[in-house]
Amino acid sequence: MTWMKWLPWRFVVKSVARKHGFLDPIALLSKLHGFAQPSEVGEPIELLRAGVVFHARGLINSRVIQHNLDWVWPYWIERQFDPRDPSFIPRAFSITHINLSNRNWTAVGHPDCDELPIVDPRGLLTPFFDSWSLDGWLLAKDGRCLLPSRTKAARQWQELGDVISVDTESSMDGLELNSRSWVELEDGIPVCKFRVRAKSDVSGSLVLALRPSNPEGVSFINSVSLSGKRDAWTVDGNRSVTFSAPAERHHVSDYRNGDVHIHLTDREDQQEGVCDVGMVTAAALFSVEAGKTREITASIPLSQSPADLPEADAWQTEREGHARLVCPEPRFQFLYDAAVASLILHSPDDVYPGPFTYKRFWFRDAAFIINALLSIGLTARAGRALSRFPQRQTKGGYFRSQEGEWDANGEVLWILKRFFDLTGRRPEKHWHDPIRRGARWITNKRLRKETEAPHAGLLPAGFSAEHLGPNDYYYWDDFWGISGLHAAADMLAADSPADSRTFRDDAVDFAKAVDRSLEGCRQRLKRPGMPASPYRRLDAGAIGSLAVGYPTQLCAPDDPRLLDCVEFLLERCFVDGAFYQDMIHSGLNAYLTLHVAQILLRAGDPRYLQLIDSVADLASPTGQWPEAIHPGTRGGCMGDGHHVWASAEWVLMVRNCFVREEGERLVLCGGIPERWLEQGETISFGPAPTAFGTVFVTVTPDSGGSPTVEWTADWHTEEPPIDVKLPGYEPVVASPGTNAVKL
Repeated sequence: MTWMKWLPWRFVVKSVARKHGFLDPIALLSKLHGFAQPSEVGEPIELLRAGVVFHARGLINSRVIQHNLDWVWPYWIERQFDPRDPSFIPRAFSITHINLSNRNWTAVGHPDCDELPIVDPRGLLTPFFDSWSLDGWLLAKDGRCLLPSRTKAARQWQELGDVISVDTESSMDGLELNSRSWVELEDGIPVCKFRVRAKSDVSGSLVLALRPSNPEGVSFINSVSLSGKRDAWTVDGNRSVTFSAPAERHHVSDYRNGDVHIHLTDREDQQEGVCDVGMVTAAALFSVEAGKTREITASIPLSQSPADLPEADAWQTEREGHARLVCPEPRFQFLYDAAVASLILHSPDDVYPGPFTYKRFWFRDAAFIINALLSIGLTARAGRALSRFPQRQTKGGYFRSQEGEWDANGEVLWILKRFFDLTGRRPEKHWHDPIRRGARWITNKRLRKETEAPHAGLLPAGFSAEHLGPNDYYYWDDFWGISGLHAAADMLAADSPADSRTFRDDAVDFAKAVDRSLEGCRQRLKRPGMPASPYRRLDAGAIGSLAVGYPTQLCAPDDPRLLDCVEFLLERCFVDGAFYQDMIHSGLNAYLTLHVAQILLRAGDPRYLQLIDSVADLASPTGQWPEAIHPGTRGGCMGDGHHVWASAEWVLMVRNCFVREEGERLVLCGGIPERWLEQGETISFGPAPTAFGTVFVTVTPDSGGSPTVEWTADWHTEEPPIDVKLPGYEPVVASPGTNAVKL
């Protein structure tokens, strides 16, 4: 509005703030901006919006939880608020109370179903996005009550069979509970199932509990009613939970009267409940005979009408075409299979980097996740996700998931080229215009007016990958930009040679600008390692500069700048064998640790395996990684508790250990652990798409210590040069036309 241009709003804001004794927000913001490079985007509205929602929940948590610690809360609260627990965090002057200690959960679902129920480490099921939850308890006649969220130890695992399920076992003093959560189709409708089995040494009751909370904290329930047949709840008038048997007793409570757990034995039966502050709790009780197992299953429809989803044998069908790992190490085998399941679950149309905190779209995460899908042969899913990219491109050519991500265009063009390379296709005509506009945006965005500054010719200052620090001229953005221009040049070479030459020249010019800037850093820092930006010292943010080596391969594996950067990170930024990102994340990062491992693998440095093993050790019992992991408790401390970028990196790490492209050559078996060969079992991986064609690799050990590496391939055109680099053996260049090497 035009009046906003002349209204003295800054003066008004300052005056009101001072009148009420607050700091001057205008001066404060000015000071905050002084810690970052000037940028056209201070904080993207998407991040601000997400942060406001996140801390609004935290504010509600602070008003509810600490004053009601006699309620039964989710596992993270029971631990984080317990002064005797290692996960305890003092609240003191904290305005919001948020999950900073056990951000761990596992998604379950059905292929192509957008709803992704999550299960916390003690079996609490949250069936809908950011919704209320269901829990299972066991109340013995003598007053003992098994509450999984309060047990110090439990066993949890993920089943990867005909359905994806999460099982949780807990016990105490003669009481045993097992819960299982999964999703299946019923008449075309995806239905979340929550099965609870209870066994007690005395008679008692299995309790199905409706909870106004989830792994982020309070989640409101305003009303609940029990059906006339006593076999279903209606929650807030629009969600149903059906029981496999009628409830024999039923209790409801509200905020004023406290948790229903308090009243399981001292109230008459109630049919319904309402709470004006949204803290309804309910419990359906089912009798348990001493020494016998009682089972109850709750069913929660995830949609109101049938969906167009794959029906019978959906998981088996999904797995038929992808690259399979066969190895003698059960933990690695399980983590790979679980990661593949994660990729399938989180790619219904768009790809999501998580089922909860990050159930939204970013081009950055999408590029890595789609690369994993492509690299193991889930090509249709990758193509479907890529087909949605053009609708997010602005008229100016910017691929926008949120404002200020200057890496996005490069990542989009790079992953498009990967798609066409791995499928052996050329870009269809409808892709030409988005590719041209995307590449031109990169060229036009560069800072060409600057000629002497360290950031001359680079992309503008921005927040980039968010965890690298305040707004700055990040080399991460630049390396992706250069890679994107090369990708555009390659994709348009056959159909638009003039555009191809222009983009290739632009890429070369861009790379020269980055090289000049990095030379300035070398002189300033007295070492070749690459900082996060021209104005930074070497710190944890330098992890972003590794993009020049992985995955873009813009430099040779032994580039001194790359290897010195890795050495700095290994020496200064690793804790217990994993990369510790002390900015924003403040935790151990599985996917960033694997980025370093990929650099070491390319360089032939055996330390890559130590990092892979460290990441395996950080995985949850269900085979997942939160985005950041507390170095002490090993619980999630930041981001989504089921981080799909981490799953993607595990898949890509395994794939590259067996088969990877290095320029115009194909490298086989370069990262297979030597200990696998000692088991004497056949090891295999494939069929795995590569830029040269689809490859299946088999390693057969023999008692004489001379394993055989075999491969079958369906090449796109001609066979590439093949290097067999099995660790512990001399590298071999395969003779053209052969398909086996005995080492």
